[in-house]
Amino acid sequence: MSAAFDWLARALDEPQQARREWDERGVALLPLGKRFNIVCLTARLVHAAVGTADLDAVTATLAELLRGPVIYNDTQHAYYALTEPYPTARWEYAAEAPMLGSGHHLCMPAFDLTGPTGLYWAVPPRIVGDLCPLPSVAALVHIARVPLQGRTR
Repeated sequence: MSAAFDWLARALDEPQQARREWDERGVALLPLGKRFNIVCLTARLVHAAVGTADLDAVTATLAELLRGPVIYNDTQHAYYALTEPYPTARWEYAAEAPMLGSGHHLCMPAFDLTGPTGLYWAVPPRIVGDLCPLPSVAALVHIARVPLQGRTR
């Protein structure tokens, strides 16, 4: 397991629990708000921002634009960008892309789950403390607004 995943496991008071869950189940339930929050991005929003639903293009663009780890859940058709802990009430894009923090948990895939089905890393963490900068996530939501607004008219 990489140092980045060891850092993520330390969101728990007993990081060994996350390591065991990753080994036994392929996912670990981690609390939000201590080391990281998540921003929930629907596939529709991401595809509008990227301009395609092509999986390879979406993954490459997310890696370039968000510059941090992103999980994809293909049963929920949602991406989860890991961000710094931030007061969720202050996140101005909550209507389009809710931010979850303290009081919530995330099923986080093991480091070797990289798709293309199930719960997996669209963009895995690279280093200790690797998170998507909030301005980058906000920019992605902002980019998606124009195509999405055009579809509703």
